[in-house]
Amino acid sequence: MSGARRREEPPHAQQHALANGGGAGPRGSVWGKALRSDSAWHDKDEFLDVIYWFRQIIAVILGVVWGVVPLKGFVGIAIFCLINAGVLYLYFSSFQQIDEEEYGGTWELTKEGFMTSFALFLVVWIIFYTAIHYD
Repeated sequence: MSGARRREEPPHAQQHALANGGGAGPRGSVWGKALRSDSAWHDKDEFLDVIYWFRQIIAVILGVVWGVVPLKGFVGIAIFCLINAGVLYLYFSSFQQIDEEEYGGTWELTKEGFMTSFALFLVVWIIFYTAIHYD
């Protein structure tokens, strides 16, 4: 035998690569689908992961903005809750146009990852507010 032989991939690996964007990997294809309108979500957990991570991104951005502005108290918390829930609701109902009932209803999608993002928002808000405005 001369030279290295090319190893054949098992059929399930080829199917997995095709299902995930032609071998681009699951991470690339999931975020590609997340940014395209009206994508087909065959795996419900992938879509719930996208909702979860979008919430975390929103929490960091709003935490930084609230800390720099400086926003204080209940008004900041209330506005965060409205923006966080509203943006994600518009994302899954208008942009992705998914059937909410497949995921347990609108309320289940609206609260997916909310408390984690709320905690992250508070930590980022406190850190930035304290770093910039503390005397």
